[in-house]
Amino acid sequence: MTPPAVEMSDLSFSYDGSSVLADVRLSVQCGDFVGVVGPNGGGKTTLLKLILGLLRPSSGWVRVFGERPHRTRNRIGYVPQSFAAPGGFPVTTIEVVLTGRLRSRGPVGRYGHADRRAAEAALERVGLADHADRPLGSLSGGQRQRALIARGLTAGTDMLVLDEPTAHVDFAAENEIHTVLQDVNRDMTIILVTHDLSFVTSAVRTVFCVNRRVTRHETHAVDDATDDLIRRMYASGKKMVLHDECCDGTESPC
Repeated sequence: MTPPAVEMSDLSFSYDGSSVLADVRLSVQCGDFVGVVGPNGGGKTTLLKLILGLLRPSSGWVRVFGERPHRTRNRIGYVPQSFAAPGGFPVTTIEVVLTGRLRSRGPVGRYGHADRRAAEAALERVGLADHADRPLGSLSGGQRQRALIARGLTAGTDMLVLDEPTAHVDFAAENEIHTVLQDVNRDMTIILVTHDLSFVTSAVRTVFCVNRRVTRHETHAVDDATDDLIRRMYASGKKMVLHDECCDGTESPC
C-alpha cells in the first residue's frame, strides 16, 4: 500500500515556549493538489518547514512518503516566493534552473549532459524553452516564477512545495502559472502556500486552513449561474471552498 505523500499525527510545534501549531492531524494523498491558507503568523511557514525537514515537531510526528522528512528531501522540489540575482550578475535562466540539480549531484564539478537535459526538459514543460539563455533579470515576474518551478522539477521530484508563487504577478501571469501547475500535478503532488484566494479556488482540490490548528476543506464547483458570472469577471472558472468551521476546529463559522 502506497503511503500518503504527507502525514502528521498529534503534531505540535513551539518557538521558545510559544505554541505555533497544536494537535495537527492531516494527510495529503499522493497526486493531490493542496492549497495552504491562513493569517500571517498562523503557522503556514512552520508547517512547510516541518514537511521539508527543516524543523522537528515539539511533539507528535510527521512522515513524508512514509519516512522521516530528512530522508526524503531529494524527492521534494521547493519553489520560493521570488529569486533575485545580485545586481548586474549575468546569470541565465538555465543556469538558475540547473541549481535544482545540486541536491542530487553535490556542489563540486561541472554539470553533465544529464543535468543539462533535465534542465532543458523542465524549461520546456513550463513554456520557457526559448528563454534558456536569456538573463534571468530580463524575464517578467511571471516568467521568473515559472523558471523557479522548472528549477524545482529538475531533480526528478515526486512533490512540489511552493511558497506564494503568484505573489506580485499580474492576472495573466497567474493564469499561466495555474496552467503549468495543473500539468505538473498530473504526475506529482503539489502543496501550495498562498494568500491568493482567487488562485486557490481555481486550482486546488483540497484546502488546509492553518491558524495554529489545521482544518481541511474540499473545493466544490459553483452552480451554473454563478459560474457563468465568475467566468465573465475573471476570464476563467472558479470553485468555492465551503468553510463552515473555524481554524481552531470549532463549529462556529468564521
